[in-house]
Amino acid sequence: MENRCEHELQFENRNSQHLHKCVINPLQKLILIDYLYPSSFLAFILCCSVVSLGFILPADAQNIIDNSEKKITYTHYKTPVNGILMHYVIGGKGDPIVLLHGWPQTWYEWRNVIPELIANNYTIIAPDMRGLGDSEKTQTGYDTKNLAEDIYQLVEKLGYSKINFVAHDWGGPVAYSYAAEHPEDVGKMIILDTLLPGFGLEEAGDFSPNGIWHFSFHAVRDLPEKLIEGKEDLYLNWFYDWTYNQSAITPQDREVYIKQYSKPGAMRAGFEYYRAIFEDAEQNKEYGKEKLQIPILTIGGEAAIGNSITTSFQKVATNVTGITLPNTGHFIPEERPNLLIKQILDFFK
Repeated sequence: MENRCEHELQFENRNSQHLHKCVINPLQKLILIDYLYPSSFLAFILCCSVVSLGFILPADAQNIIDNSEKKITYTHYKTPVNGILMHYVIGGKGDPIVLLHGWPQTWYEWRNVIPELIANNYTIIAPDMRGLGDSEKTQTGYDTKNLAEDIYQLVEKLGYSKINFVAHDWGGPVAYSYAAEHPEDVGKMIILDTLLPGFGLEEAGDFSPNGIWHFSFHAVRDLPEKLIEGKEDLYLNWFYDWTYNQSAITPQDREVYIKQYSKPGAMRAGFEYYRAIFEDAEQNKEYGKEKLQIPILTIGGEAAIGNSITTSFQKVATNVTGITLPNTGHFIPEERPNLLIKQILDFFK
């Protein structure tokens, strides 16, 4: 059980513009003591040993949002899953919804969605996927089947057997792999503005006036990292401008993302998602031999993927409903959060 600080320390977490309240628990006390008293080094080693056995690392921060009726709280944790240390945010009580982000983003893309879902009696789990945000950056393991296994182990560790998904961009193929591998463990899915490898994504990357150029560029081994190093802000801002309303992702929001993706190995980890596309395609074609039966809502931005997302998922599932949002680009959770919240609440009720 965690013990709260006697004095509330307020600070700005690097992943959020909200103010947080400090949370100190027994494990963190050992670490804090080690910083203050060298003689406690053995206690610190013991602490690390406990973590390595698979326990969840205590929270380093809580987001506390006062919506005038009640406080909405969600907490940051890290825990070992599938050979990596994964960061995630969790909060609320009720049926679990797992929110999977895309590139070049982190869990933070759901910041405007999480409080309302918690207020409507859902448990929200929003991880940073492998290599991205505050999750561990590994050399390998970026195919969607393995990324889905990361999420499956996280959900299992948190004690949930059946979940719903809301997934954007790369989160969509990961959610599909999860559902295809564990169809009995997924209730419903909402997929936002993406395409499945093996069922439309490769074609969208073709060289043409409407082609998505960065798929092929990111898939080149080593070159993108070298060209972009030190210019992450210039490169990433090009993508954040790929919105119908460019003010949707504010300068402060961009700073949060750029800080994360400027960390050593972060850009390379993101590019590894693209380098696994053809492996993903083969996996999906195998999964696609047996179509998913679960209800799926696909939502495309009119100024981005549009209805192509529905066409892609109809190839692998029998119960797909599609919506195209007008006046919307690729970043739906940030461009149209209120409309997205309404769709989530209506679809999952």
